[in-house]
Amino acid sequence: MYFDEVTITVRSGAGGNGAVHFRREKYINHGGPDGGDGGHGGAVILVVNRHLNTLQSFAHQRDYDAEAGMPGFSGKSRGKSAPDLMVAVPPGTVVRDADTSELLGDLTEAEQTLQVAKGGRGGKGNARYATPSNQAPRIGEKGVPGQTRKLTLELRLIADVGIVGVPNAGKSTFLASVTAAQPKIAPYPFTTLVPNLGVAEIDRDTVLVLADIPGLIEGAHTGAGLGFEFLRHIQRTRVLIHMLDGLAEDPLGDFYQINSELALFDEHLATKPQIVAVNKLDQAEAQAKFARLKADLTRRGFEVFGISALARTGVREVLYRAAQLLAEAVPLPVLEEVPVYRAPVDEKAFTISREPDGGYRVIGVQIERAASMTYWEHDQAVERFQKILEVLGIRKALAAAGIVEGNTVYIGEYELEWTD
Repeated sequence: MYFDEVTITVRSGAGGNGAVHFRREKYINHGGPDGGDGGHGGAVILVVNRHLNTLQSFAHQRDYDAEAGMPGFSGKSRGKSAPDLMVAVPPGTVVRDADTSELLGDLTEAEQTLQVAKGGRGGKGNARYATPSNQAPRIGEKGVPGQTRKLTLELRLIADVGIVGVPNAGKSTFLASVTAAQPKIAPYPFTTLVPNLGVAEIDRDTVLVLADIPGLIEGAHTGAGLGFEFLRHIQRTRVLIHMLDGLAEDPLGDFYQINSELALFDEHLATKPQIVAVNKLDQAEAQAKFARLKADLTRRGFEVFGISALARTGVREVLYRAAQLLAEAVPLPVLEEVPVYRAPVDEKAFTISREPDGGYRVIGVQIERAASMTYWEHDQAVERFQKILEVLGIRKALAAAGIVEGNTVYIGEYELEWTD
């Protein structure tokens, strides 16, 4: 099975907990606070590996978890931060948020990176909270939780020239004849089930990267046949070589069918510079059709070449012309540069709703994070959390909602009993 779109789940590491500890040494009965900070959790980072050309590595692994930071120690020792988790992807990978479809990045260059989940910050140890008025703070922070995110990875091969046509037109044979690529070749449709890339060195200064796109059939733009799986790979190419089977019953009909499928999938595809290569002219039947076919297509404004990919005749001329058109073609926009609207997130904002049991649930980024970072077993930490409720306006909002003493307040995974 060929993978050119997968959904994966990434989780960054949580920050390590800050330590609540007091110095204990011989002859020192009341040492000061010396709890150290926790280490930062590892981020999840996508990195382009130029040796990959499929998403096949994600076939058996869809979950990626970075490590958590280590907790702080006594002696004000900071916990060790976790390493970032690097996940290799092929060049041409488009990354989107699976839940919102928001474009996160377009990874096209070798070693290019994209951080997709930020590691949690390490919690502060109690040494950080010492003040002249509170020299023995029994308060610290737990580490910030890591992020969990679902991503859609979509592969669009990076090639200068795309070779398109109906099944069995000779695209793979052409690629094999002009490059070192070794695609599977056989005299029946749909031999090519994955796109093949090849590099053609025309001369010392001119190199073309060609993509042999599996044969398209009527309805491909709706997903029929190999459909969407391969049409997207043509979007990155800047020049098309349209391969026609000179032995086909209606090669002109095949030509317009393919162009219709391209236009229906993406209106810009059919406007790309296009060279027509009529293949199999080593056969007498194809030679007999060629003159009329060339005249028809030339009259409609297309540049037509007669070739035999099997005999390797006429193929260099097609490559030279493709190189000329490529030099004149407008560079493709990089998806990464497409402006994406991101609604600003107010982390202090919150909502309050009633639960079936009569309790109240508070939902908000900052308050849920504060709850997860609180050491509930320490009174001073609980008092600090109460102040956060006051500062954010949550205590006042709960009172306005009718809360009474003894009601349960749900914040994240925590259940708290309300007291006046």
